[in-house]
Amino acid sequence: MTDPQNNAAPAPGGDFHTVHFSIEKIYVKDLSLENPGAPQSFKSTESPQVEIGLRTRAEQIDTDMYETVLTITVTARVGDKTVFLVEVAQAGIFAIRGIAPDQAQPVLAVHCPAVLFPFAREAVADATMRAGFPPVQLAPINFDVLYQQQLAQMQGQPAPAAIAS
Repeated sequence: MTDPQNNAAPAPGGDFHTVHFSIEKIYVKDLSLENPGAPQSFKSTESPQVEIGLRTRAEQIDTDMYETVLTITVTARVGDKTVFLVEVAQAGIFAIRGIAPDQAQPVLAVHCPAVLFPFAREAVADATMRAGFPPVQLAPINFDVLYQQQLAQMQGQPAPAAIAS
């Protein structure tokens, strides 16, 4: 699956160079489902508390090739008992050409996870349905705001507020 985006940008000295971004492969790297309380958990009348965790990581795997992994963990609990836990590590291989590897960080931290998120959201919803529960529908995530918050934390500055989109 290829999705090229060519952006002309002036290089130092006024010359234009082409930045190329393409999706080479999207895949599930890891998928875990735990349904420890079944079948008794299906009888519960209490609504579970749902916690959502999010992690991203990226690494260069070849010249101009990067793997980004978006990991989403959804845990539903009633009291101190886990009703279900779903964790999906949705990954992608991306080709990024025309920028230095040290300049690729914003693309890897914002654009690549944004591409992976709909696939991870679908995997979470499917896994919760297969566990016998209503599908968990994750709200959209603004990865740009998360990246800006992370940069601010690393620099010891106040983080920008997340804006729902």
